[in-house]
Amino acid sequence: MIGLYVSVPVACFRKGIAREYLETETIPPPATCYGFLLSLVGECDRRRHVGCRVTAGLLAQPARSTVLRTMWRFKKAVLGASGNTRPDYQQLLTGVELVLWLDSSGEIATGTPSLEQRLTAGLQNPQSIDRFGGLSLGESTHLVDEFWILDPAHQDRLGGRTARVYLLEPRGRLTLPVWVDHVGGARTRFVTGTLQESPAVECPSVALLPRIDPE
Repeated sequence: MIGLYVSVPVACFRKGIAREYLETETIPPPATCYGFLLSLVGECDRRRHVGCRVTAGLLAQPARSTVLRTMWRFKKAVLGASGNTRPDYQQLLTGVELVLWLDSSGEIATGTPSLEQRLTAGLQNPQSIDRFGGLSLGESTHLVDEFWILDPAHQDRLGGRTARVYLLEPRGRLTLPVWVDHVGGARTRFVTGTLQESPAVECPSVALLPRIDPE
């Protein structure tokens, strides 16, 4: 298992059911964390590392605010048509600090480097990563400020802080997606869990990490 520290100055982890008022989850869903890690290593095929387990933990409670912004919706086929834009309210989180945990032991694909291996190799040798665009968590405009691998040497760097980690719990109060169907949403898959507090550098149990699985 590998852990990452990630900070994002401004972010929105939009709830799937949000329509007119774009609410945000307090923590990035496993599906969002998985997409971030794929982007980090330059992987365009989101099925490449299906079966891995990913979750996030909050190091601090981010501030929440609401803005009025122009949103795009597909109403008319003509590009730039006035009916495709409208003002809507959106919630934003500021000062997001996270720990991300990744375990690749259950990945379906074999014979190729796992996501965990690619991430470790890429952060040790950034020149080996072939990717494009900005690195974001959530929306493409919500760019990541800082990230680094968690290891014992970073315990002092985190100042003995704790994290509220999203872990599986059958009767948990927080339902988040582990796979998003971007066409219609019928095949979006969810898991139920809860936020559990633990030392920021302490690896959670693998069995409690949500599994990335489209089926």
